[in-house]
Amino acid sequence: MVKKTGSDQAFTATTLHGMGGEPTYGGALSFLRRRYTRDLSGVDVAVTGVPLDLATTNRPGARFGPQAIRRASAMLSWGKPWPWGFDPFERLAVVDAGDCWFDFGRPETIAAAIERHARAILEAGSAMLTLGGDHFISEPLLRAHHARYGPLALVQFDAHSDTWADEGRRLDHGTQFLYAIEDGLIDPAGSVQVGIRTHNDADHGITVLDAAQVEAAGAAGTAREIARVVGDRPAYFSFDVDCLDPGFAPGTGTPVAGGLSTAMARAILRGLVDVPFVGMDVVEVSPPYDVADVTALAAATIALDWLCIVARQRRGRSP
Repeated sequence: MVKKTGSDQAFTATTLHGMGGEPTYGGALSFLRRRYTRDLSGVDVAVTGVPLDLATTNRPGARFGPQAIRRASAMLSWGKPWPWGFDPFERLAVVDAGDCWFDFGRPETIAAAIERHARAILEAGSAMLTLGGDHFISEPLLRAHHARYGPLALVQFDAHSDTWADEGRRLDHGTQFLYAIEDGLIDPAGSVQVGIRTHNDADHGITVLDAAQVEAAGAAGTAREIARVVGDRPAYFSFDVDCLDPGFAPGTGTPVAGGLSTAMARAILRGLVDVPFVGMDVVEVSPPYDVADVTALAAATIALDWLCIVARQRRGRSP
């Protein structure tokens, strides 16, 4: 572990590598104490927020999600994450690149603004870890990733399919993946939805592992099926916190009973170390409905797990 001294490492850190060196209870808040910067030279992963909740259909508040996830992530920044046993930031140069700006008063411009923001990061050679925001943000993010990687395998953890048909294309967090399929952004044959527990008459060719199937198969069996479906396609990971049962993630806009535990979701993710991920978002954290930051902490932990996967893939399988 690279030791750092002093406070406010988000602004004063002299290296992009290493964890620890600052109290978890104070200091300027960036994601996992990464340096705040828009300079992406030599950066492997840029963390960025998209504070949008204009597409929600039930409880709002996800615009505060990026702030809450950053705040909760300070609890995870002090040392090697469990159970990985290594410091991912000794292997990856990761920065917090701040938030995407858009004009909330001109909703017709928001998707394009998010896509431009994402394209600039990807064109700089950095991967993206995006903090939402409601789930609508995934569509423009997928457009930017598609421009770089071509058709993507979608690995979606969610209570909802988000592939419902609508009249025209609205700002809606329940339709974005249908449009992603229609526009060729994702390959349904290589895509999988995990933890679903709301009904949709059509699966649109996506493999659906609903919450009951996940419980029956267990973490290892679920992970094997995800990896089988994805194969060697470039994969985009989208984690909606309402995939988790409301007992583990109360702070979300559309909670659905009977979901995964945080431990189950993490165990499945640890089984995906060979899936060729190219990007991730974690969405639908709504702090006004959270309790003791447990939802934000779950989101930050899942995001850190994904960074550990990327770090292992970047440097081989050994810790």
